Amino acid sequence: MEWIEVFVSTTKIGLEIVSGLLYQCGLTGLMIEDGSDFEEFLKNPNRQWDYVEEELVEQKQKQPTGITFFLRDNVYGTEQLSDIKSALLSLKSKEKEFDLGTLEVTVKNIKEEDWSNNWKKYFKPFPIGDKMMIKPSWEELKEPTDKIVLKIDPAHIFGTGTHETTQLCIELIEKFVQKKDKVLDIGCGSGILSIASLLLGAEEADAVDIDPNAIAVAYENADRNDIDRKRYHVTAGNILEDENLHKTYSGKQYDVVEANIVADIIMALSKQVPQYIKKGGIFISSGIIKQRLEEVYQALKENGFVVLDTKYKKDWVAIVSRYDG
Repeated sequence: MEWIEVFVSTTKIGLEIVSGLLYQCGLTGLMIEDGSDFEEFLKNPNRQWDYVEEELVEQKQKQPTGITFFLRDNVYGTEQLSDIKSALLSLKSKEKEFDLGTLEVTVKNIKEEDWSNNWKKYFKPFPIGDKMMIKPSWEELKEPTDKIVLKIDPAHIFGTGTHETTQLCIELIEKFVQKKDKVLDIGCGSGILSIASLLLGAEEADAVDIDPNAIAVAYENADRNDIDRKRYHVTAGNILEDENLHKTYSGKQYDVVEANIVADIIMALSKQVPQYIKKGGIFISSGIIKQRLEEVYQALKENGFVVLDTKYKKDWVAIVSRYDG
C-alpha cells in the first residue's frame, strides 16, 4: 500500500494542542518537528558533540515547526485529510488564547490536486446499512438495486461515506430519522448526512459547516439527488462562536440533530443542541474515538440527554441520545 506524507505547520506552543486534535482524528505515529530544539542543542554548553556539519546546521535551522504524519493513498486517506483540514479550521477559529501559527497543511512528494483526483479510481458504489447505496457521481451501477441511491461528489470536502464515522451516522439515520422530520446537520461537509436524511423521508434539512466551500459542494450534491432547495438550506460559519449563526437555528425545535465531528466539539455542542432540538428529539453524534467515549457520555448526561444506542466501527464510536430536558 502506498502512503502520502502530510505536514501541518504550527508553533512550539501549538504542537501539543494540534497533536491532541490529530489523535482525535484517528492518527497515530505523529512525528513532532520542533525547529527550536536544534537551536537549544547548539547553545547547550554540556552537549557531547564537538563538531556539527555546517550543512546539517543550515538544514535544521530552516526546519519548520510542525507535525508530520502519513495517510493511505486511497479514498480513505483523502477522506481523512478532508476531515483533518476541517478540524484544524475549527480549532483555529475557536482558539483565542494561544498562537497556533498558520496550521497550513502540506502534502509532500505529490501535488495535492493530483492526489485529490487519483483516489477517484478507488471510489466505487457500495451499500451502507439496510437501505442506502452510495454512488460516486462519475460511476454507474453495474446492476439494478432496490436500495435508495445517494449520488455524491465530495470534491475536496469531507464526506464520501467511506469513513467509519460517516457509515455509523448513516446506519443510525436509517433507524432514527422518521417521515416528516426536520433535521439539522452540524459540520455537514459534502452534505452526505443531511441528504441521506432527506432521501430517507425527512421533510426538511438545514446544514452548516465551518468551511465556506461546503455550501456549493453540499448544494451540488443535493441537486444530483433531485432534492428541492426549498427543503434544503446550507450556510457556513462556526455555530459555537458565531452568535448570529447560533440564533439562526435556536428555537427551531428540530426532530433530529446530526454531528459527525470530533469528541471535543460534540461535548461543546451538547450544551447548545438543547436550544435547537425539541424535547424528545434525537441527537446523532459521531467522530468520537473510543478513548473519549466516557467523556462524551458525561457531557451528554449533564446537558439533559439520555443515551439510547452506541455503535462501533474499528476505533470509532457513534452515539444516539434523546433530549429529555
